[in-house]
Amino acid sequence: MNIFLWILVFIGGTTGALSTLYIIVSLFAVIFYKIYRKVKYHISIYN
Repeated sequence: MNIFLWILVFIGGTTGALSTLYIIVSLFAVIFYKIYRKVKYHISIYN
């Protein structure tokens, strides 16, 4: 294959992997932050 096509595939794969990783980390960060606020401040989880 052409080297430019391989570079494009690598950039696209890296972008997809990083965005997926960001979404997963953000999801767990928000969940833990809401649990922390619930325990410390007795705030509803749904706020």
